[in-house]
Amino acid sequence: MVEQRLHKLLAERGLASRRAAELLISAGRVTVNGETVTEPGLKADADKDNITIDGQPLPKAPRLRYILLHKPAGYLCSVRDERGKKSVLSLLPKMPERLYPVGRLDYDSSGLLLLTNDGALTNTLLHPSGGVQKTYKAEVAGPVSAADLDKLRNGLLLEDGLTAPARVTMLRRAQGSSILEITIHEGKKRQVRRMCEQVGHPVRRLIRLRFACLNLGRLKPGEWRELSPHELRELKKPVNSRAQRGKNRNDK
Repeated sequence: MVEQRLHKLLAERGLASRRAAELLISAGRVTVNGETVTEPGLKADADKDNITIDGQPLPKAPRLRYILLHKPAGYLCSVRDERGKKSVLSLLPKMPERLYPVGRLDYDSSGLLLLTNDGALTNTLLHPSGGVQKTYKAEVAGPVSAADLDKLRNGLLLEDGLTAPARVTMLRRAQGSSILEITIHEGKKRQVRRMCEQVGHPVRRLIRLRFACLNLGRLKPGEWRELSPHELRELKKPVNSRAQRGKNRNDK
């Protein structure tokens, strides 16, 4: 084991998110070798240092799990049920590991959702610099013109900023609607829905087909599976390359 920032270490052990771990430390609830610490950025080695939280020893590192779920519409991407709405975790059997969704799909959307307890991978995949691509199939109201397709492709000014260029393909036109395939690499809230609304074509149905190297494949709504070793290696390539870049900078 190597030294890690304390809040990151707590998050990786499944105690809390990184932000919640920072609050635990700032509140003086964590000790290292008998000394109370309040700086989340302090580095510690879980194999050498005696770390406690509220007087309890740091849990052993959990088994890392990687689950690909076909989220149905009508489920929340949260770790608990809220306001009578069901959580995606209710679709999985009881597991000893605490899994968290990587990113979100809104309540009315369906499709590919990755769940894991690998905090390092989660943070890398969600970091804005990662540019992880997400592909959606959207059924939108009305016939979408070539001009509207260009607007979607070139970027739109939403209330929280300009969207980056997107890949947009017309799959087919149906009675009173259009079916689009849209690939983005940002994480703005409800971005695809808001983009389509901006050009006058509200989304009627939205499904995420791909996330990074992962494909929904033949999974039916509510079904799930573990990632294959090959998928995991491919998914971790950005993580490994970033770690290597950081090591190279430190070696200079």
